Amino acid sequence: MSTDQKGPRILAHTFYAQLRASGYTPQQVIGIATELLDMVTDDIKSNAKQDVPPAATEVTPGFQPRV
Repeated sequence: MSTDQKGPRILAHTFYAQLRASGYTPQQVIGIATELLDMVTDDIKSNAKQDVPPAATEVTPGFQPRV
């Protein structure tokens, strides 16, 4: 496993251990994870909307838009 993959895994393990040590139940941890995923999903969606050019239907001669 590369170090790029180890970092998030270690962070997740540490975060989980801290939540459990603080008294959160496994069901509550799932709720927290769900909220985090919802936030990331919303962030991705909002960034995708911002990446759309305002005049996406206009094509400059000689320009081939990416698909």
